[in-house]
Amino acid sequence: MKIKVINPNTTASMTTTIAIAARAVAAVSTEIIPITSRCGAVSIEGHYDEAMSIVGLVDAINEDPVADAYIIACFGDPGLLAAREIAAGPVLGIAEAAMHAASFVATGFSIVTTLERTRIIAEHLVRDYGMEHHCRRVRATDIPVLELDNPESNARNLILAECEHAIVEDGSGAIVLGCAGMADLNSFLEDRLGVPVIDGVTAAVKFAEALVSLGLRTSKRGDLAYPLHKPYKGTLSDYAPQGRMTARMASKQC
Repeated sequence: MKIKVINPNTTASMTTTIAIAARAVAAVSTEIIPITSRCGAVSIEGHYDEAMSIVGLVDAINEDPVADAYIIACFGDPGLLAAREIAAGPVLGIAEAAMHAASFVATGFSIVTTLERTRIIAEHLVRDYGMEHHCRRVRATDIPVLELDNPESNARNLILAECEHAIVEDGSGAIVLGCAGMADLNSFLEDRLGVPVIDGVTAAVKFAEALVSLGLRTSKRGDLAYPLHKPYKGTLSDYAPQGRMTARMASKQC
């Protein structure tokens, strides 16, 4: 099977980190196709960044090759429902995947993320995904996303310290990593914490494989049906839905 793992920011080195993590857990028969967005922010750290990332996400889904499943490798799960509308195969956000995985292995988990503003966004997702009874707390480290990609930063130790506080102060039995840029920290953290540490990229890969193996596709009844045919104006005119679609929609990319 083919799984597109889409980094909706434009930092290619972060896509490399994400791809390494995804391929490490993928089945031998699974082809991981990593994609870096062609347009948008270098890092996604707020509602505006998320909104601006969706056009690049749509392009990544629509471009060849068509995949069996798609993963949005950003913990804000930007454009998740829009992506499910235009894709036939399953689309997974790494935040949703990570929270579900954590709920399978612990009665309570904490999320450790980057900036304070993204902590608030993650709290919204906790409520949206019905995880209030499982998530004990969302914690911010105030580490800018791009610092995770900087080998000279102290990000690893700061994240470790926050995870240690989560275990003691929140009484959490598992840690969810709140950024795709943390995808390479699992082993480092688990060896030191002694509790399950869930990265959403790897969790999403295994869930995607399971869904595809079960023959499950995105429902096209109700609100996840293909977008309604109508004209769009201005700079988004090329993205107007053309009636019932496959995984492709627009012919022009950003």
